[in-house]
Amino acid sequence: MSERHALQRRIRVWLIVFIVCLALSGLTAFPLVHELRWAEDLLRSSASPVPEHFPALMEWITRVRTGLDTADTDYPFVLYGTDWLAFAHLVIAVAFYGPYRDPVRNIWVIEFGMIACAGIIPLALICGPIRGIPFWWSVIDMAFGVIGVIPLLIVHRMIKRLEAMDRTAQPVPAREAAPAV
Repeated sequence: MSERHALQRRIRVWLIVFIVCLALSGLTAFPLVHELRWAEDLLRSSASPVPEHFPALMEWITRVRTGLDTADTDYPFVLYGTDWLAFAHLVIAVAFYGPYRDPVRNIWVIEFGMIACAGIIPLALICGPIRGIPFWWSVIDMAFGVIGVIPLLIVHRMIKRLEAMDRTAQPVPAREAAPAV
């Protein structure tokens, strides 16, 4: 296997992992109400140390679950926003098929993804307090941007190496002979 082929394969593996994670995070936004009920039940179970050791977390999960239950019962149209959030994750995941097919030509998608990951931090820091989100929860949200950018940085570096390989592999055109006088 050539070095170029091996590099392209590693790029594709990283992209598949990124696409799968992005799609899964989107898919989990659809059943949000049920997931919060399951999470609260699990955290309240007798085997869980959360209520005793992390009461603030337990209180927050209960508050969020209560809010989602109320929205689901009385204002289900509000949850339509989380459907769009899920859809956006899925659409963005599809966009990464471009770099999967042709990494050098579609490196801009990787750069777009890195910008989006960086944008999570100011969004969490600005909108979190406005919406009454505890700071520790905003830190968890920001971690998604920090963690998400890591594979993209790795892929970006590999694509730059692939681009350099392609440039050096292209034959340099020979000079045309000067016309005879």
